[in-house]
Amino acid sequence: MAKGAIYNRDSFLANIRKKVGGISPEVPVQKPKWTVSPQKKVLQEANQDELVQILRDQCTQIHTDFFITEVEKLAATLIEVVGFYEAKSIVYSDDPRFVDYDLEEYLSGKQAFKWDNDARETSIEFAEKADVGITFSDITLAESGTVVLLNHPGQGRSVSLLPEKYIAIIPKSTIVRRMTQASERIQQQVNMNESIATCINFITGPSNSADIEMNLVVGVHGPVRAAYIVVEDR
Repeated sequence: MAKGAIYNRDSFLANIRKKVGGISPEVPVQKPKWTVSPQKKVLQEANQDELVQILRDQCTQIHTDFFITEVEKLAATLIEVVGFYEAKSIVYSDDPRFVDYDLEEYLSGKQAFKWDNDARETSIEFAEKADVGITFSDITLAESGTVVLLNHPGQGRSVSLLPEKYIAIIPKSTIVRRMTQASERIQQQVNMNESIATCINFITGPSNSADIEMNLVVGVHGPVRAAYIVVEDR
């Protein structure tokens, strides 16, 4: 048997299709039509300011530092948070919002590295040693305190995974109620034949696990500290 060769694939898949109801590439799976959708009613009365408060309250549950600021004060707030974490080295994503929000001038004066997708190994190496990684959030779930990153080539998954601390800058308009709305937004992109991220990261505060005897341990496989900075949109 040749290494890596695939045998009897068609007959194997045909048998699985038969067992699960005869689906095939020519017969797409039909989504069920739900008679009720209670998940869409959760927090439906909350306005954007109330969602910010819900996110703030949730941050106390997920061990995440929360800050809120105005556009004109964002750079000063970022300086405050970086200083609070005593971070000397920074890695940040190649995201045009860093320019739009006038943050690159500050970062250019620090020991900061912008993710370079054309030099991935160098970028990963810097991220491994960086004190803090910074990204913008694409969608933010108020209910769970989750930052959603729709990864594009300049995002660099290592930016949010490898440094000891992580800072998410959250434009206020990205805050939605819960996972339901995030899923709907991504589905809309699919329906409109728009290109979507090949990888979508859901980050809920610092890395943690309670797998062993239900004892919570923070910083298991990623940042040990996390901060969210909510800012009015520009």
